[in-house]
Amino acid sequence: MVMVMRWAGVTPEQYDTVRDAAGWEETAPEGAQVHVAWFDGQGLNVTDVWESEQAFQAFFAARLFPAVEKAGITGEPESEFCPLHRRFITPGVSGAA
Repeated sequence: MVMVMRWAGVTPEQYDTVRDAAGWEETAPEGAQVHVAWFDGQGLNVTDVWESEQAFQAFFAARLFPAVEKAGITGEPESEFCPLHRRFITPGVSGAA
């Protein structure tokens, strides 16, 4: 399942606070496969690949939402879940960067 999220007004510093508090790089969430994030003039953009929407919702409830509150992020993101058609990862690419 592909999850696309746009969260207006979220800053890189808030994202880093959430990432550190939720600890997804240290302990991968159950069902998470790929995460990419970037910023534009509007705020945060995320594209994730998950086993299922339910896996993301479980991670959101248990770990992400408390971290979002801790970072002082307000409002709600625009999110969309779509079936994954194909995933390709270039050989030799791994880890966070």
